Amino acid sequence: MERWKGRVALVTGASVGIGAAVTRALVQQGMRVVGCARNVDKIEKLAAECQSAGYSGTLIPYKCDLSNEEEILSMFSAIKTLHKGVDVCINNAGLAHNEPLLSGKTEGWRNMIDVNVLALSICTREAYKSMKESMGGHRLVPSADEHFYCATKYAVTALTEGIRQELREEKTHIRATCISPGIVETEFAFRHHNSDPEKAAAVYESIKCLKAEDVASAVTFVLSAPPHVQIGDVQMRPVEQVS
Repeated sequence: MERWKGRVALVTGASVGIGAAVTRALVQQGMRVVGCARNVDKIEKLAAECQSAGYSGTLIPYKCDLSNEEEILSMFSAIKTLHKGVDVCINNAGLAHNEPLLSGKTEGWRNMIDVNVLALSICTREAYKSMKESMGGHRLVPSADEHFYCATKYAVTALTEGIRQELREEKTHIRATCISPGIVETEFAFRHHNSDPEKAAAVYESIKCLKAEDVASAVTFVLSAPPHVQIGDVQMRPVEQVS
């Protein structure tokens, strides 16, 4: 990770869970991390914690609604102006709504597409532009209300492979990796099942789940690989997870 010290990383959805853990790990490794979310209060608190811990990197909170392309473009413009661009882009942000394929509301589907697919694609495009200037999912969960969400994650897998091929064809030497974790104990289930907290809690009580820090370790593992090594996909899940 030595070669990444002082470099700039963008982490989307950096306020809680996996995003916060990845952000902390990268700041600890000496990177300048722009952490974005719709609400930056928790990111500001995390920035203070990193500073108090004496981490060699810095955390820059940035308020951004990823469902709004203009806000994404404005964020990348600010990063270019203030930090001369992005070296690493961690597309972590994602959400799920209880909207089954046969009875779900279009608004919920559209919001998942906007954040899980379009925002990821826009951030990747803008990060690539920045890098160029300076140099779906693998499983289907059984619950019907998550089928559309799973479709957006399958899209991410296909998009990542497409991105990787285009980067190779352009001879950029920019690497693209898809990290696909299983059940991670974060706030995700409680947001997903916001009307049924008992159901949300049961998701994490049935087995020993992954921690956000486990995913953060995977991110630093990928970044620490030699420049000629392309780690295409990382699939990780709890030992006890069935599917």
